[in-house]
Amino acid sequence: MPRTVLRRAGITATCAAAALALQATPALAACPAPVNPLVKVQVTVQGPAGTLYQGKVRTKGHDVTTATGGAHRCDGTNGGKNPAPVATPTAALDDAARKGGFAWDGTWYASFDDYSVDTVKNVSGGASAYWNISVNGTSIPVGGCQFALKAGDKVAFTYTAF
Repeated sequence: MPRTVLRRAGITATCAAAALALQATPALAACPAPVNPLVKVQVTVQGPAGTLYQGKVRTKGHDVTTATGGAHRCDGTNGGKNPAPVATPTAALDDAARKGGFAWDGTWYASFDDYSVDTVKNVSGGASAYWNISVNGTSIPVGGCQFALKAGDKVAFTYTAF
């Protein structure tokens, strides 16, 4: 039987039915967490002359398409970093761009199974700078399509000179 995710409760219909039938909340503890949940995060894009974008977005891992890099998955399973799809910083940037009406571009590196963020809102890193990705004030140790985000995380893309 297919499982339908209840957005508000974040549980599956079969788990909800079991909990109601048993009239016991411990039954919910056995329910699996939703795969690739939608999370709300704060995204900030800081360019060399100031803030280019700041806002909250709802995001989850999804396919991303850039002019330079083409279309690839960006759901945390990249490079085998997570066993199931999750929200990621680059997917959050992609959703922020859609919401904020700005463009971004990145190169796809097959050997890394991830994008580099090269340009945001027409501001390019180029030979003298790059776009650093941090979550909650700490640079991420893996690519932007590999790092798992949690609800409430603060994601920053910061223009950083070499």
